[in-house]
Amino acid sequence: MRQKRADAQRNETTLLGAAASVFVRSGVEAPIREIAAEAGVGTATIYRHFPTRADLIVAVYRHQVEALAESGPALLASAASPYEALRQWFGEFVGFVVTKQGLAAVLQSDDPCYDPLHAYFLERLEPVCARLLGAAASAGEIRPGQDAQELMRGVGGLCAGAGTTPRYDPRRMVDLLVSGLRQPA
Repeated sequence: MRQKRADAQRNETTLLGAAASVFVRSGVEAPIREIAAEAGVGTATIYRHFPTRADLIVAVYRHQVEALAESGPALLASAASPYEALRQWFGEFVGFVVTKQGLAAVLQSDDPCYDPLHAYFLERLEPVCARLLGAAASAGEIRPGQDAQELMRGVGGLCAGAGTTPRYDPRRMVDLLVSGLRQPA
């Protein structure tokens, strides 16, 4: 596979970010022209990168998973502590899950192009979460023996009500959950 030019890669990244924002705001059936306007490009540019709506949806999902997978190690390297890296990563994870809810109906459809996405999500993010949990446990900041997939499922459950109740703040609830991992003093 040929490497994309830097400007083409930037355009694609801009398109994916714009599409993700529009999907959250207007749903995955939003007009392509709305995504194009958000990205500051013409619709032809979107179709050149993503010939079908399904191609765009899959690319947005994968792009967000990759960004989240890359942020874990970066946070471990830059945060004040492994626990702080874990807390910040879960803040990003909440943003991803809330965005994914805009894609939920499509991802659960009968279209086979979406079938591998959940496995991809777990394959890429579970090890990142496990690494963050392990680092925080090794530093004595959280209780050892936490299960990454179980915790990710719990966070997903806490995010489920995000768009339905105005007073519900999934970030606050997830922060409470992550705080509960702390090692007793």
